[in-house]
Amino acid sequence: MIFTIRAFVTFFTIIDPVGLAPVVIGLTSHLNKAQRSTIVTRAVIISAIIIAFFALVGRFLLDRLGINLYAFNIAGGALLFLVAVDMLFGRQSGTRETKAESDEAMTREDISVFPLAIPMIAGPGTIATTILYVDLAAPNIIDLISVAGAIISALFTAWLVMRSSIWIVNRVGRTGILVTSRILGILLAALAVQFILNGIAIFAHLPV
Repeated sequence: MIFTIRAFVTFFTIIDPVGLAPVVIGLTSHLNKAQRSTIVTRAVIISAIIIAFFALVGRFLLDRLGINLYAFNIAGGALLFLVAVDMLFGRQSGTRETKAESDEAMTREDISVFPLAIPMIAGPGTIATTILYVDLAAPNIIDLISVAGAIISALFTAWLVMRSSIWIVNRVGRTGILVTSRILGILLAALAVQFILNGIAIFAHLPV
């Protein structure tokens, strides 16, 4: 149960659906409610496919590239920590979307693939987290199911929040969203440090 909760909190935090709400509003301001809903649904489905792909073949890719698990733990933890720092200071993380990418998105008709699915939802942080948690869970079937459930729950929550983005921003306000993102940033920073410590422990053969 603790593993499941930890996995959900990690995925929920790295996806940061509350922080995505104003982004969705900005990118879909010219669309009606039905069109916005369609784009959000498509973005979540595409993100789920991308995450599932890396969940299935992520470890294989690491092995083929000769990347050790401890190195990926440390690198993944460092990446998540950078995202957490950006969340804490209220900055738009460059690991999710650059200024140039944001400008390009404004000229596109369909923004469900880019930038919503990639890199906003299924970005480098989410992909790294997926590979790390699948490796932590394997070969325990129950833990693998827990990771899958955590990912599905986080994506479903993101879908609900993005569909209701205008309502949420109107009720909570941008200040409320910033406060929530900072709280999630603290949690993500702690989880990121734990990943780094896990990598060091694996390398040094120390108990975590």
